[in-house]
Amino acid sequence: MEHLIQHFRKEEQAFIEQVVNWVREVEDRYAPKLTDFLDPRQRFIVNAIIGQYDTLQMASAGLFNEAERQRMLIYPTYFEPVEEDFQLTVFTIQYPIKFVQLRHPDVLGALLSLGLNRGKFGDIRVDEHHVQFVVANEIAEYVRLHLTGIGKVKVHVESMKETEPLLANEDEWLEESHTVTSMRLDVIIATILKVSRQKAQALITGNKVRVNWTERDTVAFELQEGDILSIRGSGRVKILMTEGRTKKDKIRLQVGRLTQKG
Repeated sequence: MEHLIQHFRKEEQAFIEQVVNWVREVEDRYAPKLTDFLDPRQRFIVNAIIGQYDTLQMASAGLFNEAERQRMLIYPTYFEPVEEDFQLTVFTIQYPIKFVQLRHPDVLGALLSLGLNRGKFGDIRVDEHHVQFVVANEIAEYVRLHLTGIGKVKVHVESMKETEPLLANEDEWLEESHTVTSMRLDVIIATILKVSRQKAQALITGNKVRVNWTERDTVAFELQEGDILSIRGSGRVKILMTEGRTKKDKIRLQVGRLTQKG
């Protein structure tokens, strides 16, 4: 385990300790443990740690197809999880669509302004006529009662009917292969966007880059597998895997680039 932990960042230590505590809880109680909603990097860490244990398995769910945020279930090998074990509720929002168009940041802001922890709700999907979002069962009633307005718009939250289709993810990730000299943030951005290192560094120091939803202004920040970059004005990049080195000692890198349809 010590050897494994060295591969993660110092700032991820608190989360790693939490995962180790979940493992102990499952081993001690011999019963499954359900987490809050985790982002892809957090799930990558959970996978790496649980992979060290023969007696444990894990599964994840976020209801939506290709959900970015999912709850994970860590469980002993005897246990067979079913969808209800993830305790997820999906809501739809009724609002006057003739007069106003709600966007993802509006809905996210409204949920956070209720005092909700980001770990208690999952993906938010929005199209021209619908808003759908997933929450943990334990806060579902609270959200139903208190989410009555988004900005200046009066809204009504109701549970999705089983017959209603869930909104599809309109995002399309295209896989790309690159060779890079290092995993530094400026090197990766310069390579993927096909810009100079100086331009990449200006984006970073200009607070235009987030890694796993956290702003990063250090050009030498080291990226790892599972990281998601958001570059303002240039979309998003997912670090899928590193595939060894070339003869010239460059790193072979697989990434996903997000292109939005329409």
